[in-house]
Amino acid sequence: MSASVLYDAPGPKAVVRNRIYAVVGSLAIAALIVVSVLRLADKGHLAPEMWDIFNYAGIRQNIADAVLATLKAFGLAAVGSLVLGVLLAVGRLSDHKPVRWVATTFIELFRSLPLLITIYAIWVGFLTDYSMWALAAGLSVYNGCVQAEVLRAGINSVPKGQSEAAYALGMSKTQVMTTVLMPQAIRSMLPTIISQLVVTLKDTSLGFIILYPELLQTARLIASNTQVNGQYPYVSTIVVIGTIYIAMCLLLSALATWIEKRGRRAKTGIKVAPGVQTADIPTAEDIPGPRAGGAGGAGPTVDGAAGAGVTKD
Repeated sequence: MSASVLYDAPGPKAVVRNRIYAVVGSLAIAALIVVSVLRLADKGHLAPEMWDIFNYAGIRQNIADAVLATLKAFGLAAVGSLVLGVLLAVGRLSDHKPVRWVATTFIELFRSLPLLITIYAIWVGFLTDYSMWALAAGLSVYNGCVQAEVLRAGINSVPKGQSEAAYALGMSKTQVMTTVLMPQAIRSMLPTIISQLVVTLKDTSLGFIILYPELLQTARLIASNTQVNGQYPYVSTIVVIGTIYIAMCLLLSALATWIEKRGRRAKTGIKVAPGVQTADIPTAEDIPGPRAGGAGGAGPTVDGAAGAGVTKD
């Protein structure tokens, strides 16, 4: 019987064959890496002088300014995309057909257009002298459409009974959306939202097409204007800038993981009452006053039970 419902468990021959394929593939990849490194070393791209350029204060300052410019564009785009995403998601779920049609058309239009075309069109048509705002606006429009679909999926995943109960309590649709549906949608779709923000951070590299001095544009200028031993340090520059991109994306992912873990904790602030112990429950002997039907008791008896109390006539 197969060990999985998705595929049949491999037999002994298949296991051996898969291991051979894995070993051969790993050796091929390792050989490709070795050949690439040797070719780069032969051409002088791995020489110490190619990496020594990053010890210059001017180049370090250029990279620091580029990181700051990248984070500025990303911050504006992140806020803009989230705000636009909420508005478009609410608009697409609206009961008014014109609002729903406008939101749907906007989402489908800008999701279909390449992001680079959107950024370039905004820069040329509206913000020629403000490349940072053009980049942030283009990223906000595209990623806002994606975030809207993510939020809409999260809202639709909330059980309908919750919204029906809220309506039964007399809440308006705005109150239901803002206090019942949207918080749960954001909490359930938070990993996807953060993943799209990571994509937004990487897409800031498209700012080079509109001459915005972000990391990629700065890397191109450094590599093309700095000559070492008669060669341009493209390889070392790409490695350093790529490492910075990876570090920023990993930090953003770590932040997302931390926020998600904190979001799982209950923060009601209501203290739970301690459980009642058996010893704290009063017994019949602890209750003052007459008792019924006790042997030799002083209380009234019924049906001729022995006792000093009043008997039935």
